[in-house]
Amino acid sequence: MRCRVVMLRMAEKGIIELPPSQRHKNLPRPQVVNTPTTDPREAITQPVNELNGLRIEIITSKDKDLSRRWNEYIHRYHYLGYEPCIGANIRYMVWSEAEPIALLCFGAAAWQIAPRDSFIGWNHDLRKLNLRYIVNNTRFLILPWVNSKNLASWILSQVSKRLPCDWMVRYGYSPYLMETFVDSSKYSGHCYKASNWKWLGRTTGRGKYENKKVVAEKDIWVCPLRKDFAKKMLEA
Repeated sequence: MRCRVVMLRMAEKGIIELPPSQRHKNLPRPQVVNTPTTDPREAITQPVNELNGLRIEIITSKDKDLSRRWNEYIHRYHYLGYEPCIGANIRYMVWSEAEPIALLCFGAAAWQIAPRDSFIGWNHDLRKLNLRYIVNNTRFLILPWVNSKNLASWILSQVSKRLPCDWMVRYGYSPYLMETFVDSSKYSGHCYKASNWKWLGRTTGRGKYENKKVVAEKDIWVCPLRKDFAKKMLEA
């Protein structure tokens, strides 16, 4: 899918010529349908230290029921909605006993973000070489009936500890840095600050692939996953 995006960009600029699309333009895409499985539950108000049976599980394509449920929760309750995960990614579901309470997804990093690239100190060639060592927290949803003090920061802290290993198991290498982009008109980002993420500035609103589509400017947060992350990301 990422190669497809690049080829479409090249075709738009006249660099290459692609054959006509074999997919009918008016053919509807598969839709996520809301079911009673993801209906609102009884409110959860206990602080995180009083929640029982807290655990974080990876969602895989083999877990078809849980995978559909994860998609449905995001489609139904996340302000950005559901989009298929392209490229390397890991999805998590957070549980308290038998009840899901939060969901996360980590995927491909943004291609070019000036404050982040300045923070790392790399050049264009090193970014192309080592961009895969950054993962983007593309979705983070605490279900709307869950109002648990310190839950968000606890989740982020736990995920930062386990994600490098999970990524290694799935893809054969460990990332060095996590990033995310927070719409400050909707969220403060305090949970990232409380989890030792670092605020780097704001995006320009040009979108993930630096295209012309204008999107909302967002706060940029990063979290190093190892102390020598900058040194590792500057290795050729």
